[in-house]
Amino acid sequence: MALQGPIPVTFAMVFPHGCYIVGEVEPVKDFDASAGGRFVQARDKQTAELVWQVAVMDGDPTLKPAQKTVAVKILAPVQPVPPSPMPGLPFTPVEFDGITITPYVNAAGRLAYSIKVREMHALRQTSQPAQTTPPAPSKAPAGKDAA
Repeated sequence: MALQGPIPVTFAMVFPHGCYIVGEVEPVKDFDASAGGRFVQARDKQTAELVWQVAVMDGDPTLKPAQKTVAVKILAPVQPVPPSPMPGLPFTPVEFDGITITPYVNAAGRLAYSIKVREMHALRQTSQPAQTTPPAPSKAPAGKDAA
């Protein structure tokens, strides 16, 4: 099979309705290396980068409450800083770049995904202004009936 290891995806594929930070960026513990009260931060197996984690809420309105919050792992040499909160919003919108997912079977025997990213940043503004009026209907080519 051509696909091996983490699968690259886009932000829009994972979070088509956006996502919002609902927790702090924290180091991920390496449970095998940590012992005797000593904390050792996990490193990514492929890149050897330090692994950080942040909880985000998926903006998809169709998800059940238990499915809305997911952990996103960030690979970075230093602790990533979340974007500044936006005035008037209870949660901070965020976007990620360099996203990969790794499917696995969880403890309940269900398919789950580990989400890893390379960058976290503030929500990007679209380069095109929102359209306020609907586009004019297109005309059918001459000699053809519109369906």
